[in-house]
Amino acid sequence: MASGHTVRQINVAELDFPLLQSKNEFDHGAPCEAIRNAQNDIRWADHCVVIYPLWLGAMPALLKGFFEQVFRPGFAISEEDSGTRFEKLMKGKSARIIVTMGMPAVVYRWFFKAHSVKNLKRNILTFCGFGPVKTSLIGNVHENNEDHLHLAVCKVAHLGNIAQ
Repeated sequence: MASGHTVRQINVAELDFPLLQSKNEFDHGAPCEAIRNAQNDIRWADHCVVIYPLWLGAMPALLKGFFEQVFRPGFAISEEDSGTRFEKLMKGKSARIIVTMGMPAVVYRWFFKAHSVKNLKRNILTFCGFGPVKTSLIGNVHENNEDHLHLAVCKVAHLGNIAQ
């Protein structure tokens, strides 16, 4: 990469994995090869970037299913003391969440309270030990405004060149 970072990319939409059907499957089921490969990439990384479009006010269902498969006990957290305490296994990793949306980002942040971003940040990434977790919201992506889209792309490119 131009910034000198080594990058591995996971394209969730291209993966073949089943959705979890039960708590027992989440706690004890063996992940399929695609999920094991994704876990290896996440384990390898010092910094993870999650990019998704806002769909119906949240992340796409397939991405949520991916997180349910990947961030299981034994990979993301380890259970201690009969389920009353957990060790965060992703400590030492940082993350950036980038969400694109059709509405202005300010509307999503203040009127809708950015709930899907807060959920991903607090209930998945931070819960497993990621920190810091920063966010970038990119609104009005459906505008046919080349300057606006170019500015958004430059903003994201700049994030890859600065210390996270």
